[in-house]
Amino acid sequence: MTASSTRPGPAPCAPRTTPAQAHAHAPEPPTPCAPSYHRLTALAPMLDVRCAPPRHGDGWLPVAAVTTDPAALHELVAHDARQGLARYGRPLRPDVAAGFGLHRFVWPVSLLFTLPWFLERRVPLLGPGDVSVHRGPASMELTVRPEAFVCLPDDPAAGAPGARTVPDEDALAAELRCALGQFLTPVLAAFGPGARRGPRVLWAMATDAVVEGLWYAGGLVGEQERAGAELSALLAPGTAGETAPGPACTPGAGRGPAPAPAPFTPGAGFALPAPGCTGASGTERARASCCLVYTVESAEMCTGCPRVTRR
Repeated sequence: MTASSTRPGPAPCAPRTTPAQAHAHAPEPPTPCAPSYHRLTALAPMLDVRCAPPRHGDGWLPVAAVTTDPAALHELVAHDARQGLARYGRPLRPDVAAGFGLHRFVWPVSLLFTLPWFLERRVPLLGPGDVSVHRGPASMELTVRPEAFVCLPDDPAAGAPGARTVPDEDALAAELRCALGQFLTPVLAAFGPGARRGPRVLWAMATDAVVEGLWYAGGLVGEQERAGAELSALLAPGTAGETAPGPACTPGAGRGPAPAPAPFTPGAGFALPAPGCTGASGTERARASCCLVYTVESAEMCTGCPRVTRR
């Protein structure tokens, strides 16, 4: 199993009419982060991102519900349990299904933060109440409501409603770590009991999903090498003793750049190729966590799994 096997799924072979497209025909409200979302949707047919209020019903799950309603979380994980049974011919362990569900949730949702930063140098300030998801057999649709964002002073959108500026690239990277960490904190807390992982491992799983998502998206736009370099800088080991996001990480709190990369696992995991194993752009990735796929299919071990001994 490669890291890509826990992405939302392969691109459909034929054009599709999504529930989001059938549900809403009105133009999306303008937002400085929308160009990145439109570009992602155009290049990755397995993802459909729309700037719109959160939806619910007909398969839509607001992220706020996933973090507070056990039934909504169960619905999300049950989707991966069904997919696992169909793929492997036997049931996944409940904790493995929850782990798959967490990765397949964080992988696309984190792009709502990282892609505008990578392409536009804008960090949307999103909470669980601003995003909803709809999962299909091989695709995911998302609505996102980016009403506020952080950018650099020379950004043409610096005077737009909801904009806040920071002085430099380091400060903007700190804002990204902060915003994404705050968003994911209740998500990981909700998935934790079912996945039977503690906070350190949960954040390692989140780190893998964040890195793999943007690395993949960087490849779609022809800039995978830059994506790897910027992810490595974003998650470079920082000052010891960092803690999870808290009040000091509240947008607009007036703090300076936070040390990298708490609460994420330090380092993006990119390395030179192991002998006989070459990945995209001549690099490979050492994952920070194990997805436990070997519990259902022993032959499908990730080449970058931390359980694999590298020589």
